[in-house]
Amino acid sequence: MAQRYGLGVLSWSPLAGGWLTGRYRKGAEQPASSRAERQAARFDIAAPENAAKREAADALAALADEAGLALVQLALAFVLEHPAVTSAIIGPRTFEQLESQLGADKVRLRRDVLHRIDEIVPPGTNLSARDAGYTPAVLTDASLRRRTA
Repeated sequence: MAQRYGLGVLSWSPLAGGWLTGRYRKGAEQPASSRAERQAARFDIAAPENAAKREAADALAALADEAGLALVQLALAFVLEHPAVTSAIIGPRTFEQLESQLGADKVRLRRDVLHRIDEIVPPGTNLSARDAGYTPAVLTDASLRRRTA
């Protein structure tokens, strides 16, 4: 729809709330994080949905390594690869985080890498209901989708 009508798309949270920074890896100690402290349920590895996120992040990190990229670069480049996406909101807190994200706009992912990303996390997949974001009532209540007059 965005492409058809010439609308811009600004992608929010292209690093999946920190999961695609490379900090959350299987076998590694969970890093201290103010975000994880504020939203403990979203980062509790004992939760099956978070274990699934870590598995996906590990698989994507391995793919990034094979492609000669950092996971951050792979994630940002993937979002920017979509023809309808105008830009992505990055949210670095530190200069180091900013530096790790710079240059991702210049990365072009090969088709085989894009296909492997889709195999790891198929399009439309949401590994955690908590990450679904806001769902407007018109999507959940059919009576709100039709005019009554």
